[in-house]
Amino acid sequence: MDRPLGRCATLSAAFFSALNKTEENSSSNQVDNPNDKADSLLQNSVPMINEAWESLRRSMLYLNGDPVGTIAALDSSNEKLNYDQVFVRDFVPSALAFLMNKEYGIVKKFLEMTLRLQNERKVIDRFHLSAGVMPASFKVKREAGKNHESVVPDFGGSAIGRVAPVDSGFWWIILLRAYTKSTGDTSLADSDACQEGMRLILNLCLSEGFDTFPTLLCTDGCCMIDRRMGLYGYPIEIQALFYMALKCAMHLLKQDKQGNEFLDRILFRLNALSYHLRNYFWLDLKQLNDVYRYKTEEYSHTAVNKFNVMPDSLPDWIFDFMPHRGGYFIGNVSPARMDFRWFCLGNCIAILSCLATPEQSTAIMDLIESRWDELIGEMPAKVCYPALENHEWRIITGCDPKNTRWSYHNGGSWPVLLWLLTAASIKTGRQKIAEHALKIAETRLLKDNWP
Repeated sequence: MDRPLGRCATLSAAFFSALNKTEENSSSNQVDNPNDKADSLLQNSVPMINEAWESLRRSMLYLNGDPVGTIAALDSSNEKLNYDQVFVRDFVPSALAFLMNKEYGIVKKFLEMTLRLQNERKVIDRFHLSAGVMPASFKVKREAGKNHESVVPDFGGSAIGRVAPVDSGFWWIILLRAYTKSTGDTSLADSDACQEGMRLILNLCLSEGFDTFPTLLCTDGCCMIDRRMGLYGYPIEIQALFYMALKCAMHLLKQDKQGNEFLDRILFRLNALSYHLRNYFWLDLKQLNDVYRYKTEEYSHTAVNKFNVMPDSLPDWIFDFMPHRGGYFIGNVSPARMDFRWFCLGNCIAILSCLATPEQSTAIMDLIESRWDELIGEMPAKVCYPALENHEWRIITGCDPKNTRWSYHNGGSWPVLLWLLTAASIKTGRQKIAEHALKIAETRLLKDNWP
């Protein structure tokens, strides 16, 4: 990953704590109790963790003296870069570390801040965005010679490609659930402002239109892979986050008239969404053989090749990549187009949210284990596999120099994804997979200045 010192630095404590801590009571009713003792592994036991916490604290952004988030990266080499902003998706792993360290205040401030920003007037080139859109990021502006500070949000109007974030609202709901469960404090989630904020997000993504799929139609650059990488359509990252956010919202919505209306819509959508993803996005050796033998131009309700996928569109690499034991959710499914690439975040979120069945979760971990060099490598973990190369790279990425092969979003190594790999390993009872990855990362992260 090209960002010099940011998301990965926020995670070290969380990785080691998740792997080593004993069972804790996640439903504690104590909130910000000074007598609470945080996990010892988050304190002073390991020098590397100390340095990770120091880096994390240096990245904290303040508004009128209160911490409201952590910036994307500690880097002052180029003022034009947006590393000085708090990104919603980037702050989530930082927030998890703070929650495990019982530092609840910064997470609460972040949730409240982004909720207020949701109410901002959102106009990009004279076009008004939906009320439910959450900001991709925000920064604190300090006027020279004045004591006044203001928050400047970005809803995509300043982003490369001018793309609004689809994932921010989902991450916000997921983090609100994590905060509520970690602290035992339901007052924030139960507040009128939070309930309305959730309803706005849900109304935006549950709206019915022309699409015949229960998945969300998205443009390139709307999620963590925020540069053009051929993700347009129904990227697995967004679908898995969508599923997880809906599951979290079920626990957060009040059971009043408005809440119950949304709960009914959520249950209806979850049923269709899980069926669609588990059947059409799932690929293992059996399914690969079925696709290879697809008939085309089938026109009826009984069609097997429902998306008219041409067998000739199967990439050569997929036959060597697919092991006898294992499987995964492919990157995208849309008419006449299946993106067979592996995307780490979408598959790990599928495990954590129970979108993947127990058998599918096991198969994903089997795939990671059997294709270790390709998916994890020497600096865990690959954001996607394989990389786009040569002419394909030029066409799909628009010759984006940041996305050259095996760089940044194009198959780059993102140590930040280790928290997802760790969580998925724990959930599936395969902790040795995470331990192996962490041992590799231990030897590199500090020496590489927390890349």
